[in-house]
Amino acid sequence: MADFLTIALVCAKTLAAPDCSRDTALDVAVAPAATPIICLMQGETIAAQGGFVDRAETYLKITCERRRTAALEPDTAAQ
Repeated sequence: MADFLTIALVCAKTLAAPDCSRDTALDVAVAPAATPIICLMQGETIAAQGGFVDRAETYLKITCERRRTAALEPDTAAQ
């Protein structure tokens, strides 16, 4: 399983880069990545293949997140 997620955010040029997030983006693409390097490299590829970015009105912001896993709770029924 990939340890990271590539997050490609397409944001309006009127939005400051620090304010561009999953909640404020016009479009979001997510893909698994094995390493941080692969994560950054595939971000622009994802956006380009999807035709997400209109350079006149939007910009692309790539972030990498560590994949979260749910903690397993002990099975209390077995006791």
